[in-house]
Amino acid sequence: MTTTSTDQQLAPALSRDDRKIIATLLIATFVVILNETIMGVAIPRLVVDLGITTSVAQWLSTAFMLTMAVVIPTTGFLLQRLSRRTVFILAMGLFSAGTAVAAASPGFWMLLFGRIVQACGTAIMLPLLMTTILTLVPKARRGQVMGNVSIAISVAPAIGPTISGVILQYLSWRFMFVLVLPIAVASLIYGARGLKAGSEPGSQPLDIVSVLLTVPAFGGVVFGLTRFGESSGGSGLASALVPLGVGVVCLVAFVWRQIRLQSSGWPLLDLRAFSYPMFRTSVSLLCITMIALFGVVILLPIYLQNIRGLGSLQTGLILFPGGLLMGLLAPTVGKIFDRYGPRALTTTGAVLLTVTLWRFSTVDAHTPVWLLVTLHLILSLGLACLFTPAFTSGLNPLPPSLYSHGSAILSTLQQVAGAAGVALLVTILAVRTQNLVASGVPPLVAENAGINTAFAVASMIGIVAVILALFMRNPTPSERHQEMVLHGGH
Repeated sequence: MTTTSTDQQLAPALSRDDRKIIATLLIATFVVILNETIMGVAIPRLVVDLGITTSVAQWLSTAFMLTMAVVIPTTGFLLQRLSRRTVFILAMGLFSAGTAVAAASPGFWMLLFGRIVQACGTAIMLPLLMTTILTLVPKARRGQVMGNVSIAISVAPAIGPTISGVILQYLSWRFMFVLVLPIAVASLIYGARGLKAGSEPGSQPLDIVSVLLTVPAFGGVVFGLTRFGESSGGSGLASALVPLGVGVVCLVAFVWRQIRLQSSGWPLLDLRAFSYPMFRTSVSLLCITMIALFGVVILLPIYLQNIRGLGSLQTGLILFPGGLLMGLLAPTVGKIFDRYGPRALTTTGAVLLTVTLWRFSTVDAHTPVWLLVTLHLILSLGLACLFTPAFTSGLNPLPPSLYSHGSAILSTLQQVAGAAGVALLVTILAVRTQNLVASGVPPLVAENAGINTAFAVASMIGIVAVILALFMRNPTPSERHQEMVLHGGH
């Protein structure tokens, strides 16, 4: 019997109250992350209904992503400064208020404001959930519980386009918010009544300079990467490079200040989490996975709608089985992780991810739909094998003082990696398509070739994931001893 399975047998079971706390946070997180991805399919409808251009409508997704990137780095501080119950009320209160504003919006600007307020609440929920799990769940049982977190993180974005496609097929775009609002309010009320305060609020000061740096640092990087996917050279390229350059400079300044504050005060985001090797490896693996995932989320709908001529509802239905499979497998993957550790799961997942992306690079206008669904199912299986082990292995070695900061770092880099994946693959698609059209290739054939090239690059990125997956492991006895010493110091 392995040490992992022995530890699992000795670990105490969760109490009823702890299970209720985690379930409440999990449902709330699923709702807010689901909301993050429902807007993409609605852009064409909003262009017509609101009388705006596609580039303006795209800001409803871009602004959401920017707000997430700016707010998430502050959650490490919030989770240590405020009680669990207070942070939950803040997060779901903001999300519910933003949802209500968006549902009642008479025009674009009010809808944009509602999306930004929604994003503020969404940014807080995932780090809150992960930090709570690290605090309440024994290490030997975290894989199974983190498997449920993977449902929110990976399944919600996968089924978001399906749900929005069904809504838009029969109802107004407002119902994307009207139907979410009662669930959000019910979660807020239930959590406000049922959640305990958790740990005592801290007294650490807020470093205003660090907060101000997060806006151009993380916002600039994400916005610059987003603009890369929309630019085609010239002034368009400059509009991507300038914010990206500013973002990188401010990010360096932000990191430098956090390192200084580690010894002389309270950092906004404690970067000492990176001193743990498995945290570094897991973060790298997750970032690579997110680049591939977000790229697929963008590329597959483009292929299905532009090359195959399918509608948004049909596209959503083709992608739905994969999202459902991830949800069904996540708890099982968590149990396997608790019993055997991460390496076999992550290696299998990375190989499946890489092979499937390579196969997607050969699709054309005549590829059977059943094959597309099968490939997406295999891809989803690979992602299911990656997410839970990577999250759990990365956060497990951290001492309690770094739980909230490690969760915030992980969530922040997910956003940046997702934006980088979209920027890279969409830019490759656009450049390849333009070059082929300029050489006389028919537009649809050129776009198909561009999609194939982007998928081929994604498969090469997947090879990096395979290499990283081979380094995944459980903490060694010496690392466990070091952590016990650190625990004793808090």
